[in-house]
Amino acid sequence: MSGDAMNGSDAPVPSEPKRSFLSRIWRGLWRWLFKLTLIFVLLSVALVAAVTFFDPPTWAWRIDRSLFPPRAGIEVSHSWRPLENISPNLQLAVIASEDQRFPLHYGVDFEAIKIALADREPRERLRGASTLTQQTAKNLFLWSSRSLVRKGLEAWFALLLDTIAGKRRTLELYLNIVEFGPGIYGAEAASVHYFGKSASRLSVREAALLAALLPNPWEYRISPPTEYMSGRADWISRQMGQLGAATLKELD
Repeated sequence: MSGDAMNGSDAPVPSEPKRSFLSRIWRGLWRWLFKLTLIFVLLSVALVAAVTFFDPPTWAWRIDRSLFPPRAGIEVSHSWRPLENISPNLQLAVIASEDQRFPLHYGVDFEAIKIALADREPRERLRGASTLTQQTAKNLFLWSSRSLVRKGLEAWFALLLDTIAGKRRTLELYLNIVEFGPGIYGAEAASVHYFGKSASRLSVREAALLAALLPNPWEYRISPPTEYMSGRADWISRQMGQLGAATLKELD
């Protein structure tokens, strides 16, 4: 046996230092990822807890509209009202119009998502299935442009809202921050603008007309209502009758 063989000169060079270096990098990355995730969870819980106990002075959607208004020269009108000072007719109308399973789901309606996926045409963007809670989360915390990231965050915040704030507070938040027309935020401002009365005094027809605005408040008109808007309000009124006032009691 030669001296070189005896000395092990043909043996592979140990790669342990290299593996150890890579392991340290991966461990460091995972630690940072864990810390960032924990910070995000704590901050998002804190944000939802804040709007649960305090009425927000402003919110993401309103800020976005202020910075990038679809039209110039829009004056903002808003006046906060507690849920008990908003007509049950309007409470029921927005549920009938926007999210009839609102009392039943946990912020995200997985059943509606499953149906929407089944009905979707190939290569068609997924439509519908956005709950009233998800709309509230988007308006409060997120940006307006569509993306998978925003939809994921929207679902996360919706689950938190349903768990921490509950149904009644979520509905109160929604009715106070949703846009009913250019610069018209919340039920009280909308009621005064369109009908010259407080949100507590809205009739079934008036509530249905306001709810009919929600899919596109910058384009739809109800003073006076077009034939399309009148028909949409009729449909919402019928849905309100089918749901019944007991729907609101399910929110407690």
